[in-house]
Amino acid sequence: CGGSISGSSGMLQSPFYPGSYPNNADCLWEIQVESNFRVVLTFRDIAMQSGRCQDDYIEVYDGPAHSSPVLGRLCSGSSPSYISSSNMMAVRFHSDSRYTFRGFQANYSSIPADNNTTLLCLPDYMHAVVSRDYLQSQGYSAQMVTLNDSRCEPTVTSREVIFHIPYNSCGTTREENNDTINYSNMIKIASSGYIIRRKKDIHLHISCKMLQNTWVQVMYVAEDTVDMYENQFGRYNVTINFYDSPSFLHEVHDFPYYVDLNQILYFQAHINNSDPNLVVFVDTCVTSPDPGDFRTQAYDLIRNGCPRDSSYTTYYTPNGHFARFRFNAFEFISGHSSVYLQCELAVCRLRDYSSRCYQGCVRRSKRDTGSTKEKVNVVVGPFQLREGAAQGGVTG
Repeated sequence: CGGSISGSSGMLQSPFYPGSYPNNADCLWEIQVESNFRVVLTFRDIAMQSGRCQDDYIEVYDGPAHSSPVLGRLCSGSSPSYISSSNMMAVRFHSDSRYTFRGFQANYSSIPADNNTTLLCLPDYMHAVVSRDYLQSQGYSAQMVTLNDSRCEPTVTSREVIFHIPYNSCGTTREENNDTINYSNMIKIASSGYIIRRKKDIHLHISCKMLQNTWVQVMYVAEDTVDMYENQFGRYNVTINFYDSPSFLHEVHDFPYYVDLNQILYFQAHINNSDPNLVVFVDTCVTSPDPGDFRTQAYDLIRNGCPRDSSYTTYYTPNGHFARFRFNAFEFISGHSSVYLQCELAVCRLRDYSSRCYQGCVRRSKRDTGSTKEKVNVVVGPFQLREGAAQGGVTG
């Protein structure tokens, strides 16, 4: 009835299986496999008092029973299977004083964790390794990897980034939880950029849990989330709206408008005027996390008709009342959750080729000689950071 299991594979079953299990049983098995492997547990046979699983039941824990989340509670089912997030899993079997049945039988095995990251909990420090192939596949370099305490630098080899993290320094935190002591730290993989970023930061949360005299490893990856974008109408008879594709057929009316980090955003500026002899031109578009300040921390998409961002692209429009452009969604590097877009648009007379609308990119400001009717500032936003979505790609 219970015990510690350390082999790479094996079997466990209720007492006296396939005979009837005893009443008032409370068995706890702790399965621990090799470091950087995971436990796969599959039930082959379950014959117990069914219902709401309150009297006789099996509980599966993602680690030690007293300090880990429950993966599932069951008393019936057809070959349910569970996978641990670390190299340890616990299984509890409980029966009450009433009915008794055949019980259960389960097989367990171990599978390698991914090769992207590994963690060893040694007596004096945590040995954490990040694969450089993994970093390269995500578009990062070894120089972008730091510990939560940046003063504790890693050792970089041709294939790996290696951290030796003491339990009592380098930002390691200590937490007691029932029968375990948890030592935790965090490795950061941050994208480069001073003002904006288009890739998610990756946080590798690492922890070593001491259960009496047994050390188990836990590592999970928490990626910074992507953006949620909202739009509002501009003022002064000119609006800027979102569209869901480069066809500009379907305007996005969702409020807020949710998009992913690095998703292509499609915009259309429109003169709300019945005069057919007017055209609009996008002169400057600036982004900022503060709708009242487009100078202190701002990023230019286009200025004086000259694109400043590599993803900024304009589209041809058959009607001069419209101007269309696109760029890829980003998040300000300082972590502001809201982004505002301010565009300066020139409204000119149709076919006045000396006006600002027909000059295109000008490297330095100069006075217009043509018939520009108005310079219009339109603010769109806020664009709000969305949590929990996937990176990249165009979504509807």
